[in-house]
Amino acid sequence: MKSSDAFSDRSTVDALVRRVREQAAGLPRQVTFMEVCGTHTHAIGAAGLRRLLPPKVRLISGPGCPVCVTPVDYLDRAEALAALPDVIICTFGDLVRVPSSRGSLEQARARGCDVRVVYSPRDALAIARAHPAKRVVFLAVGFETTAPTVAAALAEAEAESIANFQILSGSKLIEPPLRALVTDGELHIDGFLLPGHVSVVIGSDAYAFLREEFGVPAAVVGFTPADILLGILELNQQVLEGKPRVANLYSRVVRPEGNRHAQSVIVRFFEPVDTRWRGLGEIPASGLGVRAAWTHRDAATIDVAVPEPCEPHGCRCGEVLKGLVEPPECPLFNTGCTPDTPVGACMVSSEGTCAAWYRHERLGTAA
Repeated sequence: MKSSDAFSDRSTVDALVRRVREQAAGLPRQVTFMEVCGTHTHAIGAAGLRRLLPPKVRLISGPGCPVCVTPVDYLDRAEALAALPDVIICTFGDLVRVPSSRGSLEQARARGCDVRVVYSPRDALAIARAHPAKRVVFLAVGFETTAPTVAAALAEAEAESIANFQILSGSKLIEPPLRALVTDGELHIDGFLLPGHVSVVIGSDAYAFLREEFGVPAAVVGFTPADILLGILELNQQVLEGKPRVANLYSRVVRPEGNRHAQSVIVRFFEPVDTRWRGLGEIPASGLGVRAAWTHRDAATIDVAVPEPCEPHGCRCGEVLKGLVEPPECPLFNTGCTPDTPVGACMVSSEGTCAAWYRHERLGTAA
């Protein structure tokens, strides 16, 4: 399979499903595999893969959606910044609708705050150039995938002396939450489907700790149905053999060492910091904070009053992100909480587990 079409071909997918079913017959028990990438969550739902798998193979979704894992206090601070008369908030679209303790950025914009949706950090930088009398704050939410683009925008701002451009860093690292999940006493994960986009930056070797320290099977996979099914076949095989490893099944774009240049750009502007995750709590060294040398670019240094964080009552988004419950187990799912009227963050982004279930699995048929 060399072309992208081949990875989505119906006959190829059917053949892989048969192989998974045949292979699963030899498993001694039901196995649970977790994907930790929002794009995988969406792809699995859209292709209806859960319904094609045998009972012995269970797929659960983890904290792979960056919008979903962003804690409510980050949104509260962003809203407080938006209320300042000299601030323009720039953000990716999904974050606008994520509920905060008292509303959302969408509601703040309706009240007259200057909140703008952009498609890249450089779009925000362009707005800073055009409005030198304003402070332009980009909400830098994402994993290692987007961190290099944020760092590149900071480098450009420095090179051009664009003094009014800042970021509010909400960037996350993938290794610490994987460690937290593996050691969580409430979970028993037999293997991980690892994210393709993040792995392009950090490389497949970055996950060696899963094998070396925890003996957990892992596979880096792409985003087509065949990619994901090949990953499940690989994880099943590792379980059957009792020989965990990190298999790079996305070698057409992921290298063992990753993208060294992107890594160096991240290191120039950011350093690991303790940070909170929705559903997982505070995890040491799991976020990217702006280095002291670039404090003038850090919007977290702006003094604003932030309310005591308050999660939506009845929402089980945090448990969904840990893989403890599936979306239909939340009492708000498809009642008070829908993509049109989201109560929890997991229903906002298309990469959110609740949104994926609502769109693709709620009625038992793939979209």
